[in-house]
Amino acid sequence: MTFIFTIVAFVVALGLLIVFHEFGHFLVARWCGIKVLRFSIGFGRPLLRKRWGKDQTEWVVAAFPLGGYVKMLDESEGAVPPEELTRAFNRKSVAHRLAVVAAGPIANFLLAIVLYWFLFVLGVSAMKPVLGPVAPATPAAVAGFEKGDTIVKIEAEPVTTWQDARWLLLSNAVERSPAVAVETLDTHGRLVLRRIDFSGIDADDLDGDFLKKVGLSSYQPAVKPIISQVTPDSAGSRAGLQAGDEILAIDGKRITLWEDLVQKIRASPGIPLMLDIRRNETTLSMEVIPDTTTDSGEKIGKIGIGPQIDHDELKKLLIEVSYPAGTAMAKAISKTWETSVFTLHMMWKMVAGEVSWKNVSGPITIADYAGKSAQMGLSSYLGFVALISISLGVLNLLPIPILDGGHLMYYVIEIVKGSPVSAKVIEMGQQVGMVLLFVLMAFAIYNDISRLIPS
Repeated sequence: MTFIFTIVAFVVALGLLIVFHEFGHFLVARWCGIKVLRFSIGFGRPLLRKRWGKDQTEWVVAAFPLGGYVKMLDESEGAVPPEELTRAFNRKSVAHRLAVVAAGPIANFLLAIVLYWFLFVLGVSAMKPVLGPVAPATPAAVAGFEKGDTIVKIEAEPVTTWQDARWLLLSNAVERSPAVAVETLDTHGRLVLRRIDFSGIDADDLDGDFLKKVGLSSYQPAVKPIISQVTPDSAGSRAGLQAGDEILAIDGKRITLWEDLVQKIRASPGIPLMLDIRRNETTLSMEVIPDTTTDSGEKIGKIGIGPQIDHDELKKLLIEVSYPAGTAMAKAISKTWETSVFTLHMMWKMVAGEVSWKNVSGPITIADYAGKSAQMGLSSYLGFVALISISLGVLNLLPIPILDGGHLMYYVIEIVKGSPVSAKVIEMGQQVGMVLLFVLMAFAIYNDISRLIPS
């Protein structure tokens, strides 16, 4: 069921992004008086098709869903009746052609703005920027951060949530800032300004959760090792564990916190563990053999149990963030812009070798994130869709032949030289673009598989 849920979440997200992107092209083409022959979601053999509208545009859902296209009347793709020459794409001014091509990525940015606006108006629950245990011998420990400190500002930028803090720290790390100023409120209510040394953070540290390298983590309330749920057909279920069981010890070593239980299980894939448990005032012993799974390429153990959460304690760490409609729109535009610029910076730093190419993700990882975000709730899922929409918009604006950015590059050249780029140059560019995209996709899928296979 989890696999099916992940696939459905991925398909819905992908379909929404493709529809918005292609509808941008379609809408502006119609505004410019261009005849649209086909609007296709996906490539390859059509599964569904229907003609609709005054131009009898063919609306298609095709077999291969990773993309889509809008086919317009164009003399370069076939004969055009004389009476319709004025509606051909190639007969339009360069300004009109440029607008049609740019409309796709712009539609993705607009979709992100609308989704962020909706989330900011609706209001989202987020973790307060309170620090958990600071790992010893890390930049954060050297700077003097302590458990319970609340982050107030980073480089003079106000911080409201843990996500804000992570975003600002990551942005500074990508920019290779040697040190970052962080203002915190300690447990005694005193404002303290500290500086984290980022000089030891390298490109590989940005792959995954780089905050572990820094030594920072979000504060989590102490959770007792009491089971609230057991997943059917899991290692815990097979061993006979039940909801309400309290884990007292593992292999004779006393357990008092849920996180200690998790660490021991994760470190013991396929290794038998003897659990002492309390069930209805009775102490029992039973053996459980953690199932082996992978996390970021590492083998870990898992027994399929969930903790009993003190929701009142958790609520104290949550903050509800919402804004009036006008303010929400300004913040949505700002967030979309900042994320777009950050994505572009990351791409450039990958090319320059300053950021690891391990950060490139393919369809497997994106599908996994789609499923996880959907399981976390509507707000998380819409935020994920907005982020992917921005990434798609930025990617399509890159000056690579076959992408929208490649066509825009041709039109800019046409404006400068006063005549269109030759068909031969465009054909060669298409071939180069296909090779580049194939290599990029192969590398992304390789990264996806690498994350699934233990090192």
